[in-house]
Amino acid sequence: MNAITRCLDTYWSSSIGKKLIVAITGLVLVLFLGGHMTGNLLVFMGQEAFNDYAQLLHHLLHGAGIWIARIGLLVAVALHIAATIALTRQNKAARKAYEYQATIQASKSSRIMIWTGLTILAFVIYHLLHFTVRAGNEYNNPALYTDLAYKAATGDYRQNAWKMVIDGFSVWYVVLFYIVAMTMLCSHLSHGVGAIFQTLGLRSKKSASAIDLISKGYAAVIWIGFVSIPIAILCGYGR
Repeated sequence: MNAITRCLDTYWSSSIGKKLIVAITGLVLVLFLGGHMTGNLLVFMGQEAFNDYAQLLHHLLHGAGIWIARIGLLVAVALHIAATIALTRQNKAARKAYEYQATIQASKSSRIMIWTGLTILAFVIYHLLHFTVRAGNEYNNPALYTDLAYKAATGDYRQNAWKMVIDGFSVWYVVLFYIVAMTMLCSHLSHGVGAIFQTLGLRSKKSASAIDLISKGYAAVIWIGFVSIPIAILCGYGR
């Protein structure tokens, strides 16, 4: 085992190291969600605007950018969940009987965070299979998902990502799963954003109430932004 490996192993073995991993990966995911939601809301600006956005993403860094982002997202989610589970097990093993009353609320929150985190991971995998791998659908069929307006104007082909979103959220059980996943995600966020501030040493008694308000407010904005899209489509938008 070389020095770098020993250093990483020591860092992972410490509770401080795992807390920092949870906080840093959590911050990455929080920032990603804000950007992703903003881009997704372009669906309400119509087919051209949304397809321009999708084209920009797919051509970033000559097509490598979007895959870097996808892989980075999965790694961040996996590390976030692994470190959270490891911390919970470590805390449970170290807990003594006289500490039970002082830590019971924290342990309940930790268990909820783990289950919401695992649900979010399952949703991310499903979301990638649905819109990226396009398993179980015909999104790769050029006859059905060509942006005809773009082709008529430029003579070039591009996929109609806007129609993919409209068709994907025209199925009620897909919308239901999406809403449940977003609700659990935002429940996770309402606690998680505040925890990031605390782990990074940015939370104090004076700022605690403001940070809690920011945490819950951000979670509410993310929930409304993401959920508004499938609900609008299920109610007839774009069809």
